[in-house]
Amino acid sequence: MTAGTAASAATQPNGHRSAERIGRTDAGPRPLPPLGTQRSVADLDLADRTLDSGLRVIAVARRTVPTVELRLRVPFADADPKHPARAELVASALLCGTERRGRVEIDDELATIGGELSAGVDPERLLISGSALASGLPTLLDVLADLVTSAAYPDGDFTRERERLVERITVARSQPRTIAREALQQRRYGDHPISREMPQASDVAAVAPAEARELHRAAVLPTGSTLVLVGDIDPVAAINTVAEALAGWATPGTAAEMPPLPVLTARDLLLVDRPGSVQSQLRFSAPAVPRTDPRYPALQLANLVLGGYFSSRLVENLREDKGYTYSASSYLEFSPTAATLTVDTDVTTDVTAAAVLETRYELARLSAVPPTEAEIESARRYAIGSLLISLDSQGGLASTLGAMAAVGLDASWLRAHPARLEAVTPEQVAAAAEEFFTPTAFTGVIVGDAATVGAGLRALGGIELP
Repeated sequence: MTAGTAASAATQPNGHRSAERIGRTDAGPRPLPPLGTQRSVADLDLADRTLDSGLRVIAVARRTVPTVELRLRVPFADADPKHPARAELVASALLCGTERRGRVEIDDELATIGGELSAGVDPERLLISGSALASGLPTLLDVLADLVTSAAYPDGDFTRERERLVERITVARSQPRTIAREALQQRRYGDHPISREMPQASDVAAVAPAEARELHRAAVLPTGSTLVLVGDIDPVAAINTVAEALAGWATPGTAAEMPPLPVLTARDLLLVDRPGSVQSQLRFSAPAVPRTDPRYPALQLANLVLGGYFSSRLVENLREDKGYTYSASSYLEFSPTAATLTVDTDVTTDVTAAAVLETRYELARLSAVPPTEAEIESARRYAIGSLLISLDSQGGLASTLGAMAAVGLDASWLRAHPARLEAVTPEQVAAAAEEFFTPTAFTGVIVGDAATVGAGLRALGGIELP
């Protein structure tokens, strides 16, 4: 500390310096320290084995805390329009009881090992997630085995779960983001099963317990499913424990994967009328490439520059500069057979046309004016850092490995990805931006009050009005 600074500090109450003075020297603001060396993805103590039943088990030692995380993915697709309602009730009522245990017994047994289990479903898969003390893994697996082999869906508990689910779906279907997501899926994929992410409440109300039992017997199958364990475990021993605990889960057949998605083609945006709405939901979408494509790392960085994190062009334009929205983003979505790029923002009704114009402008600017080296480097640091953070916790690593396995990737892809990102050149990012972000490559929807926003959108062109 210089004498001048010390003298100034002495004038502060109790002799303390203000935050402003701490951040400055006599010559001006203190320079930021250089970035430290980027950490790499640590090698994983991992075992990967497919059991005789067809169940693939991935076990990873992560001994940060004495617990274990569990993720069981069961492909659960079906083209029947009524399938989503039945599938939702399978997930909602799965833990209501088995032939051996009632709901209270399941909860009590999990509580003795500091454990929990939950289930969720989407058009592609049934996902059972859980955790427990590592010493309680045999008990956790015993409960899991009981659920997948003999879930009972007792009438009384099933009816209560069905009533709660009907109420939740009724509320969710009134939300503008739900309406926009459903409209986008139908615009992209028509009547393909992927577009039925949420069932109709009336379909759910009509499902009987016997239908859930039948679907469970027919579709909750080990072959094609993947179980991931991450925690304070010995990977080989843990897989042996799984093989013993789930030996009774040997139902023949193969879990049903989602059929290939239709090719996403560019066409006009569709205006979906929501009378009286005070906001409009903007959703743009275009084809992308999977993580295995050599262009993917450059595409990932270009997407971050556009709207993949807070320091992006969309946020700077639509939020910081124009004040049109609280949040604007772009992101990549993956399935086993396709990848898509989505741009997502909600704006007030009176700026709908202007927001569409600015979004198109940012897409065109990205494809025509390559991102700067500074933008690329910022996106690169964010991408690598986010990946490392996602792998830091047992739960994050389990979820990431499960998601990778679903699209045919494994831990070796994760370990190598930071190096792929480091190797991306500005020229490659510019090429990806030009190839994937041209406005004419997109389709999508705008959900809003057509009477208010229709004239402005008509003037822009490229929008199909009701």
